Amino acid sequence: MNTETSANFTTDLLRRLEQLNAIGTALSREHDTTRLLETILLAAKDITNADGGTLYRVTEDERALRFEIMRTDSLSIAMGGTTGKKIELPLVQLFDADGKPNDRAVAAYAANHESTVNIPDAYDNTKFDFTGTRSFDQRTGYRSQSMLAVPMKNHEDRVIGVLQLLNARKPGSGEVTAFLPADQSLVESLASQAAIALTNRQLIAQLEELFEALISMINEAIDEKSEYTGGHCQRVPELTMLLANAAAATTAGPLAGFSMSDKDRYELKIAGLLHDCGKITTPVHVVDKATKLETIYDRIGLVDTRFEVLKRDAEIAALREQLALRPVVDATAEARIGAQLSQSLERLDSDRNFLRRTNKGGEAMREDDIQRVRDMAAQYRWRAPDDVPGQDSDFLSVNEVENLTIARGTLTHPEREIINHHIVATINMLEQLPWPRHLRNVPEYAGGHHERMDGKGYPKGLTREQMSVQARVMGIADIFEALTASDRPYKPPMKLSQALSIMANMKKGGHIDPDLFEIFVREQVYLEYAERFLAPEQIDEVNQAAVLT
Repeated sequence: MNTETSANFTTDLLRRLEQLNAIGTALSREHDTTRLLETILLAAKDITNADGGTLYRVTEDERALRFEIMRTDSLSIAMGGTTGKKIELPLVQLFDADGKPNDRAVAAYAANHESTVNIPDAYDNTKFDFTGTRSFDQRTGYRSQSMLAVPMKNHEDRVIGVLQLLNARKPGSGEVTAFLPADQSLVESLASQAAIALTNRQLIAQLEELFEALISMINEAIDEKSEYTGGHCQRVPELTMLLANAAAATTAGPLAGFSMSDKDRYELKIAGLLHDCGKITTPVHVVDKATKLETIYDRIGLVDTRFEVLKRDAEIAALREQLALRPVVDATAEARIGAQLSQSLERLDSDRNFLRRTNKGGEAMREDDIQRVRDMAAQYRWRAPDDVPGQDSDFLSVNEVENLTIARGTLTHPEREIINHHIVATINMLEQLPWPRHLRNVPEYAGGHHERMDGKGYPKGLTREQMSVQARVMGIADIFEALTASDRPYKPPMKLSQALSIMANMKKGGHIDPDLFEIFVREQVYLEYAERFLAPEQIDEVNQAAVLT
């Protein structure tokens, strides 16, 4: 080798080493597995000036090699990877029917023996079976010559794939030649870097899958804990992403500058999945409180029993009065006693039915109904099993009166505080986790969905300006899901028009973000959600102009 040739060889080697370093950097930055595999193969072809190449991956059962990407420049073949063209070729088996290693296929041999195979000319080689290669060449007019198959081994020294190159070409002339030892060393180095990069990507993907599976397990536990909120933890993230994507797509108005990358979307998705994780600490009897008197069971049955006791007491008292008339027969007096008894029983039945209705809760309870409950508690007395004769008990306990006079819903103020505490628990739980940089906003997004734009929400009393767009998005999603949900014990599922009318009033009252609500309505995000999650009878006509006024 003369001085000029030696200098050219050195220059070319340095160039390719620089390429190798650049490729290694590119591999470490690529997060998409498909693009990563494609980058690996194209880089190997480029660094060796090969005409073709195939990248195989070991199947999950480690019994075969699966075609992932194929390229042959001179035949304009490009399959797999980002091309969208599926490779319709059978797997390369690593073992035969008897379980012996398949040493007749080049790629299988490289994988089984964990060693590089460098073949100058396939037609001169008798060690491997090139029947399929010759058949391909006959059909296409191609001439397969030099081959280089390099196993890709991960950090555990296990083969995860094979990188196979075809027909190295001399720079300038394009003449097919053998893969030089320098080519082999560079591809082996590249294969090692590529295997590590691919393994890292797989490990990250597996960790993400495990993380999301753990979140789903927590959400399923929360939803299973209460038959009345099943699916809430799954539906709110879906609606959150629908609205967030609509907001990111808008090009006009106050939110025209809002955008989200794939990382931002993933971060918001995780926040949505975890937005109610604190409910795992909320007592079941509070979460499931379907009626005002429910604790572990519905105490309306006890009140019913007391009414039955009062009715029997009234009947007994009437019979005693009638018996006191004996032996004198006084039909008028007996009729009067009977009429009084009927009136007493009718009043008791009326009051019992009233308490049954009151116990179910609702959107609002009238003040005169609240007073009626208090009057009944003051007027009625009953004899409990443990009462001393002549000392009757209160018909309604203080706690029962407190529950039966709840103005809205079924929760007392202390119980509502217990429910509200779930968001505090959520924030405390999430802030304790060591979030990576791309998920560091999860606690803020998840913890802000009960705040209000006017600062009157909880737990921190944040104003609109103190909240991220994502947290405000989740607030709207949480409310709309609750209004339209069909599994709430205290209300029937609302139709779209009713739910949006309520939310329009909430917007005017400073409860929800007006700009996001406008996008929610104008872009019909509510309808897209409804078609996926609501019953057909809930989907009615919505007057957008009236809602947005």
